[in-house]
Amino acid sequence: MSDPATTDSYPKKIQLPDGSTVELRRMTRDDRDGVLGFARALPQEDLLFLRVDLTDDKVVDDWVQNVTTGHSITIVAYDDKGLVGYAAIHRNPTSWTRHLGEVRVNVDPVYRSRGLGRALTSHVFDLAGELGLQKLTAHMTSDQRGAQAAFRRLGFVPEALLADYVQDRTGTTRDMVIMSFDIAGHTDQTLGTVKL
Repeated sequence: MSDPATTDSYPKKIQLPDGSTVELRRMTRDDRDGVLGFARALPQEDLLFLRVDLTDDKVVDDWVQNVTTGHSITIVAYDDKGLVGYAAIHRNPTSWTRHLGEVRVNVDPVYRSRGLGRALTSHVFDLAGELGLQKLTAHMTSDQRGAQAAFRRLGFVPEALLADYVQDRTGTTRDMVIMSFDIAGHTDQTLGTVKL
């Protein structure tokens, strides 16, 4: 990871490998409508795989509240037409998993395979330290092979496959893959006996 990014380092313009430019910002309340517009413009097949329904005003309001309280950190990307992607780290600071953060990334179909998702993820990695996180996780369905490959390239490793664990918007159950990334750069690879 690069040097930790600070709040003062945003907004910033970045150039993608294809030469296009986007502006990255820390998400604030002002981005609420942009997130809703982004989600509502996604293809229906993309909406099937969203962890939460970002087309719902209340869900986005909850996300904005989590950003305001510091329970989430989100980087949003804008081009001259509007919001074109985001990367977020969500956490539950009161649970026994308070050292974990869940990474969620979504990019407008026009910007996929152009380096925006990777750039956004890199920036939230840099910000994970602000939350005191030790490990990042990513959750996706087993048929989201492109997402799994993208997270592998970032250094995530598969941790678990949970059969029929999630239901998409149509009610179809799907297997969930959990991948993780150890921020400290090391994991305990030895398996011990778990006592219940």
